[in-house]
Amino acid sequence: MSVTPHQWHRVRNSVPAVLGRLLDLVEKAPTDRLVTARWSAADTMAHLAGAAAMGLALVRNTPPDLPVPALLTLREDITVDTISLMNAQVLRDYTERRMPVLAARLRTDVEEILRVAEGTGPEHEVSWLGGARLPVIGLLAHLLNEMNIHAWDIARALRVPWVIDPADAALFVDHFLVGMTRHGYGRLLDRDGPVHPGRISVTIRHMFGPEVTLALVAGRVTVETPDPRPDVRIAFDPTVFTLVLFGRVHRFRAMLTRKVSVSGRRPWLLPVFMRTMRPPP
Repeated sequence: MSVTPHQWHRVRNSVPAVLGRLLDLVEKAPTDRLVTARWSAADTMAHLAGAAAMGLALVRNTPPDLPVPALLTLREDITVDTISLMNAQVLRDYTERRMPVLAARLRTDVEEILRVAEGTGPEHEVSWLGGARLPVIGLLAHLLNEMNIHAWDIARALRVPWVIDPADAALFVDHFLVGMTRHGYGRLLDRDGPVHPGRISVTIRHMFGPEVTLALVAGRVTVETPDPRPDVRIAFDPTVFTLVLFGRVHRFRAMLTRKVSVSGRRPWLLPVFMRTMRPPP
């Protein structure tokens, strides 16, 4: 899946636009208001500031400017099952919780990421978590998704709406999830347990781009030529799909509202596929 000029333009415009909306939102949020089961609004902003600092380090190819001594080791050894442990370590070591300070740092680091990305171009690869390889557009799409998902949490706690543009969510699917799979996800999806025999093909489709087929063979997921008769076919609204992936919307609700539909020759194999191609807990 090559990067179109429209996609590159969109992600570089959507990141600062969503950042601006997020910073307006947190001005209304009490620092200690719980926005998830464990994180306050300030914790959430500290997490986002940490994510932006790591993103900036990746595009610069320098150590992250965070007071987390074990971060480089954690980043190399991580899998999706242990990302939550790394996030917890960052929040323990990075103790800043003053909202204006966090907001200023987030804005500064995001602006610098965009400036550096302008020079590298969308296809330049960076080494992400767990030895995964990620194009810069995927890095920006991941940052965009992080801001949207956590702004959604804060907005829900404040009982105000937060709208995630499905075209922005599609960038995350196409250039982070698929992009990292195409470039190589390293150890990120490694897990214990038996390898499913045979091949499972899953074709995903949304209204903002072409169909993509992912195949699980011998415990590894690859991007393949679109399969006209996949085992599983998923059609979805990208916004709802990403909210389902990160546990904000239940999959049954998404299916009942027809925002996500599952079909194909062997749709019952989707849970087997998702035991490997799984989101963080």
